[in-house]
Amino acid sequence: MRAVVQRVTSARLSVNGETISEIEKGFVVYFGVAESDGKDKADYLAKKIAGLRVFEDENGKMNLGLADVGGSILFVSQFTLIADVSRGNRPSFSGAMRPEPANEIYLYCAQKIREYGVDVKLGVFGADMKIEQVNQGPVTIIYEV
Repeated sequence: MRAVVQRVTSARLSVNGETISEIEKGFVVYFGVAESDGKDKADYLAKKIAGLRVFEDENGKMNLGLADVGGSILFVSQFTLIADVSRGNRPSFSGAMRPEPANEIYLYCAQKIREYGVDVKLGVFGADMKIEQVNQGPVTIIYEV
């Protein structure tokens, strides 16, 4: 399981020209599920993301979390995070979980993050999404569990 967390001042996700989800300050989280992943890893990742402190406090230190700044998460399923590019130039996605169970894990992880009191907006699983985001910093954190 992999997640790429990017700190943003705003983000908007659309499908076929229609806005599906939009946030202001917070994180855009790109989330990929490997074939061997389960809910235990999603539990761990949800706790880590919900508690991540990368917003600046009054002293300019990255010490504040989403709850402290009133932030939200735009949570986007992205199987390409599981790509294997160790051989050749074309990525292999054979390690990615099949769509139906991957979507279940994606929705499960989003719900677990919500249980920590974080507002979570979703993408559309399997859709061709357009994402506009304004990165702040930039700050990008990568989790691999």
